[in-house]
Amino acid sequence: MFNRIDRSKAVVWLSGLLLAAHYWLVGRTNRVVRRPAETFYEPLEQGGCIIALWHGEHFLVPFFGWRRQDQLNVLVTIHRDGEIVAQAGQRLGLKFIRGSGDHGKEFHRKKAVQAFTAMLRQLKRGESIVATADVPKVSRVAGLGLVTLAKHSGRPIVPVAMATSRRYRLSNWDRTCINLPFGRMGLVRGEPIYVAPDANDAALEAIRLTLEQRLNEATARVYALVDGKDFTSGAA
Repeated sequence: MFNRIDRSKAVVWLSGLLLAAHYWLVGRTNRVVRRPAETFYEPLEQGGCIIALWHGEHFLVPFFGWRRQDQLNVLVTIHRDGEIVAQAGQRLGLKFIRGSGDHGKEFHRKKAVQAFTAMLRQLKRGESIVATADVPKVSRVAGLGLVTLAKHSGRPIVPVAMATSRRYRLSNWDRTCINLPFGRMGLVRGEPIYVAPDANDAALEAIRLTLEQRLNEATARVYALVDGKDFTSGAA
């Protein structure tokens, strides 16, 4: 049994190392452009915020271009694939919060309560959170999780999309995009979304729909950007 555990840990460690190496190659060989070019980081410089992405489009988080003085906390699943991502990202200077959202009995098993509390604490400290906005296992449908986090933290949600011109897309539930080296990388952010501390259920639902819309708009624009339909040589 202990040999199997050791082998499993070794596999996770090696997988994390290989993923970090892949990240390094992608980051070094893709030309980066951000939109809006001049003010991309403006909402983030005003304190901690909630950076929202679609599931399957989130593997470029290490290249968000975070400044050294800023703090970025990425929410990842407690499952083994989350451990691999965490080990790779830690090598690139990211911090991680473990847990994931769900409903019913799965909510506690996946440590959603602990993760929500940890994210709230980091936001109160002025640090930022990166998390996917989708309802679990339902691609491109925003849930209320990040909207609720924004309500209780007082920090804005910033919709972000990232993509590369060279990529391979899987056929799984979220159509995971594997980003490849030697191309162009685009980062697009939408306007920040604020949630009032006294927002009722109707207001939260309206904001959820706004988040969904802005993430879809950012995603459409970033793919136009990297595929040459909206790409210029402007400064990143």
